[in-house]
Amino acid sequence: MADRASTAVCYATEIQPARQRPLTRKAAAVCMLHIHEDDLSDPQSRRLISLHLAGMVADVPPGALFLGLSELQRPNVTVWSAWDGPRIASIGALKMLPDGTGEIKSMRTHPDLIGRGAGARILATIVDAAKARGIRRLSLETGSGPSFEAARALYEKFGFREGEPYSAYVKTDFNHFLHLQLLD
Repeated sequence: MADRASTAVCYATEIQPARQRPLTRKAAAVCMLHIHEDDLSDPQSRRLISLHLAGMVADVPPGALFLGLSELQRPNVTVWSAWDGPRIASIGALKMLPDGTGEIKSMRTHPDLIGRGAGARILATIVDAAKARGIRRLSLETGSGPSFEAARALYEKFGFREGEPYSAYVKTDFNHFLHLQLLD
């Protein structure tokens, strides 16, 4: 089982202590989430990845590129999970690319915990890790349609912008490529 030592940092965009106001219910819930690197040995982590893969098969056209469990356990991939007490809330990964950039992979929030800030916490963790590693740009490929709208809104909130295909991806009518420049 993965080590549950974790951080419980509340990001300034979610909580503004200088105002000395009580936490909203959502902000308090976000602070209760604990983030840690995940080796995907926990059954809850594996089930959330399975749910993610099933969703991808259902929602994307044939030929789409997404990582299975074994690919997420490769040395060039780091996975993080957010936990609400004993329950997994969200998961996401950073894949290092050969050109010195990074790719966000396998972002998924547990359906019972959507809207509690878990996806934003995982994304913030990935962005912070990429900066600490000196990655110059983060990229991701996402889809079109209702099942991808919330994710696209989250990425745009973090500053990701639409751009050109990267790595081995090819532009289709379905996919979108989002990039966040970290270093010049």
